[in-house]
Amino acid sequence: MKRISVLMATAFVDMIGFAMIFPLLPFYALRLDAPEWMIGWMIAVFSIAQLASAPLWGRISDRYGRRPAIILGLVGGAVSYTVFGLATSIWMLFLSRMIQGVGGGTTGVLQAYVGDASEPRDRAKALGWLSSATSAGVMVGPAIGSLAYSLGPAAPGLIAATLCLINVLFTLRWLPEPKKHGPAAAERSHEPERSIRQAIWEVLRSPQRQVCRLIWIYAIGMLGFMSTTAVMAVYLESDFGVTAQTIGVFFVLVGGLGVVMRAVVLGRLVDRFGETRVMRLGATSLALGIFLLPRASTVLGFGLIVCLIPIGTALLFPSVSALVTHRVPKTGLGQAMGVQQAFGGVARVIGPIWSTAAFQGLGVHVPFYIASAVVVVVVLLASRIPTEVPATDSVAAL
Repeated sequence: MKRISVLMATAFVDMIGFAMIFPLLPFYALRLDAPEWMIGWMIAVFSIAQLASAPLWGRISDRYGRRPAIILGLVGGAVSYTVFGLATSIWMLFLSRMIQGVGGGTTGVLQAYVGDASEPRDRAKALGWLSSATSAGVMVGPAIGSLAYSLGPAAPGLIAATLCLINVLFTLRWLPEPKKHGPAAAERSHEPERSIRQAIWEVLRSPQRQVCRLIWIYAIGMLGFMSTTAVMAVYLESDFGVTAQTIGVFFVLVGGLGVVMRAVVLGRLVDRFGETRVMRLGATSLALGIFLLPRASTVLGFGLIVCLIPIGTALLFPSVSALVTHRVPKTGLGQAMGVQQAFGGVARVIGPIWSTAAFQGLGVHVPFYIASAVVVVVVLLASRIPTEVPATDSVAAL
């Protein structure tokens, strides 16, 4: 697990840079006289670029190796943060977010690295550790960004870029190419190589296939989750009077619980019950938590109910990704994880757009009830996934 530890450190530092910049984006946009509606598109352009690039990154990593793709993604992050720090116009902020989204498309590559570097029985646990590292970065990053801003508007971006470059050097020195995967692996494969378009079309055309169904579970679950998080802050403000100064308590609670679940609890549950049962438990917890949120009558009650959401996501998403790695040949793993991230990226774009519109036009409780119904679909799809998981990677997939 030494390589997984190095990968976790890489993901942690990378996410610190992302989390430093993201909360500051609206303030930078308003400083440059951007209208408020444009801020939403600045947020969305990251996911659009990410979903467009994720399958390509996966294909590149299958052909040339995981390590080069990860390093290129980090370099892209350094460039994007530099542009952000030096931005003097709205179009530079859009450019920064676009470059950052392209670099963020390597998320699937990180997951594929875990699939290469860990044994099948340990993958859900390792993916949980990886996501706990990114969750920890999300917790730390905003505080560092706020402190850096006191040094000047350019400081957060330039410091984040510096962290990325340090991360590149760290990766070059300490992160090896997984032994189970190499550039020559594709040459040894007897499986026909499919294009990215064919892989995406396969998921759309054949949702009954296990790998395709798992990708749909990931995407639909992400849609429900992102729809909820997009309106959580404005709901707390409208119903409980929570302010910008106090909203951070909820995100620290959610983030901290997510770290504990992924780093400590997930692996033990998978060892005892298996990825499929843990996936079903996670989907159920997420659906129940979203449904109960608008029924809370006090802030304390809301805080207790909201704990079901990080519990659900911590059990659902790593388990789904682990199940995908069990069913995809090694030579196509990067592309499969990239396609999964692309479908998840579509959900990240659609979720905030529809839920905020429903919040404003249909009522403050409506988005939660619709999002919970969406996750119930995930529960039903997860019930169709067999409990028995192949012990090898020889199952043909995308």
